[in-house]
Amino acid sequence: MIRRTLASVACMIDASLESRWGGVEIHGVSTDTRTLQPGNLFVPIVGERFDGHQFAEEAVRKGAAALLWKRDTAGAPKDVPILYVDDTLRAIQRLAAAYRRQLGVRVIGVTGSNGKTSTKDMLASVLSVRYKTQKTPGNLNNQLGVPLTLLGLDEDAEYAVVEMGMSGLGEIRELCRIAKPDTGIITNVSEVHLGDLHTRERIMQAKLEMAECMTTPDHLFIYNGDHERMYRIVHEMNLPCKRVTFGQRYYNQLRAEEIRVTREGVSFRTGELKVHIPVLGKHQAMNALAVIAAAKHAGLTDEEIRRGFAQVQLTGMRMEWEDVAGISIINDAYKSNPSSVRAALDLVYELEPYERKIVVLGDMVELGEESVELHREIGRYLSAEHLSYVFTIGSFAKDIARTAAGRFAPGKVIACDDQEQLLRKLLPVMAEGTLLLVKGSRTLGLERLVDALKREVGDV
Repeated sequence: MIRRTLASVACMIDASLESRWGGVEIHGVSTDTRTLQPGNLFVPIVGERFDGHQFAEEAVRKGAAALLWKRDTAGAPKDVPILYVDDTLRAIQRLAAAYRRQLGVRVIGVTGSNGKTSTKDMLASVLSVRYKTQKTPGNLNNQLGVPLTLLGLDEDAEYAVVEMGMSGLGEIRELCRIAKPDTGIITNVSEVHLGDLHTRERIMQAKLEMAECMTTPDHLFIYNGDHERMYRIVHEMNLPCKRVTFGQRYYNQLRAEEIRVTREGVSFRTGELKVHIPVLGKHQAMNALAVIAAAKHAGLTDEEIRRGFAQVQLTGMRMEWEDVAGISIINDAYKSNPSSVRAALDLVYELEPYERKIVVLGDMVELGEESVELHREIGRYLSAEHLSYVFTIGSFAKDIARTAAGRFAPGKVIACDDQEQLLRKLLPVMAEGTLLLVKGSRTLGLERLVDALKREVGDV
């Protein structure tokens, strides 16, 4: 983590500081008093409904070495080291950008509509076989999370895998300005963010800001060549950097072949390299191809890549597998959008043998004006041949149920309004030999349903 004197920090962010505090040293940065550690620089973030300055006294009591403070905000604590700035968020971004420039670390930026976090986790695992590697903790991938990730890097870190999310145009460009990635990865582009950006073209434009930041021949841009529109646009961009495409289409430089999916994970071959990854879903083979491209660029051997994949552990609630009383539960309750739902359903369809397969599908959010039709598309994607029951939860997901109901036997598609009703209807059809998928957007909190279900089934 960052360790600097306040005099150095003041220079890095152009802050005002009383000279008597210049020799005070900070060890790390925190924006949350709940996780603040002694010696941290406390940065109060100001939002529409909150003001972190209100927690400054608590931060001092918990051992903060110093505070950042917005100049026009009253109530600054007395006799405490304070750095005065015009905007605390901009200041932490400037500090992160300056710190990143001082390090010898190589940064790999990862963005995409789906698969960002899984790709980040896999890539960090593979690179760590040879290099000291750090990564974005959890999914801290926004305008605050990326600076916090960079400020958490150790001085001797060799690689940093930084996840980059966005909700509007210009955000990926800004994150790249801060993180200065040497390698950029776009996992894919799909309907996510239609609610914010309104059109698929604007989503594409926002994601391709990553490519625009690959500005030298030493940079590497890795992207999903199966997306024909993105493939054509990138080809026309005349980028100065190295480029690698991945996917299943014949023209990609890295292609996944002989893909095999089991409950133990996914295996595939690309060229002469055969790998097994202990993660669920055929779609993870595509994410793994991006990882292989970056790893080979970093000089790793095939054997090192295989070892790195073998030790992968993904961030929670992404295709987590649990067995309770003879029932297999796939908990994929972190987020949901049309592409990720189809990928999860494909996995359920492929896995054998199970006496019955049941899916619980919740609302997909942030889909804008196309929300109704996109939920109906998922309803059409549901297979009565492969599924015994379909349960939905949420107002948007009712369109999934309405669309699917005509192709299933009566009583096999059930729309629920809340988790209590869903649990009550789900429990009677659960039995040994069942495979259950729980998939929904984070706002639904469907991990609570999974926990309740495990308790009820485990007590039977």
